[in-house]
Amino acid sequence: MGVAKLTDQNTIVPESKYARVERERRYLLPDLPEGLSRADHHLQITDNYITGTHLRIRKVRDPQTNKWVVKFTKKFAPDEDDLSRTMITNLYLNALEAETLSVFEANEIRKNRYYFDFEARRYSIDMFIGDLFGLVLAETSFETDEELDHFQMPPFAIADVTNNKIFAGGKLSELTYSDVRNEILQSGLLNAKSAGKS
Repeated sequence: MGVAKLTDQNTIVPESKYARVERERRYLLPDLPEGLSRADHHLQITDNYITGTHLRIRKVRDPQTNKWVVKFTKKFAPDEDDLSRTMITNLYLNALEAETLSVFEANEIRKNRYYFDFEARRYSIDMFIGDLFGLVLAETSFETDEELDHFQMPPFAIADVTNNKIFAGGKLSELTYSDVRNEILQSGLLNAKSAGKS
């Protein structure tokens, strides 16, 4: 008997006890926040998104130790209109496993990640390099839905882009900074910020 072709109709994806809910807000920044410089300690991250899936291979290098952590991740939003709540499952890989999966190295994003504490809250500040050089995003996580829903945008951000699909990693991997800049201008993101100040 031959091996059946797998399709969405005959493949079941059980709810995983290893998956967890990730609650995040994502913000567009003009640059690193005041108090951070490019020379500060950061992690070097390379993400490879596997086309047509929710799968990502993430390599994280600490320049201070020259040590790597490699994660094979599935991340998706159960509600496509609410990207602030995602389900995420991580599997940590050793060197051989990472090398075996390197065949999927496409749709790449590279960024330097800084950690920034502001008003008792930790932010991950991502300064993108390569094709997305010029883009700076901040993310912060929440334990509860209530905390997420009532959180106000920090003053060092210029727009909340949490639910803008163009700023999701999988989509960003297909774009350049010029593409993103055009989206920012056409979407009126910066005008919305100005209107909120007036």
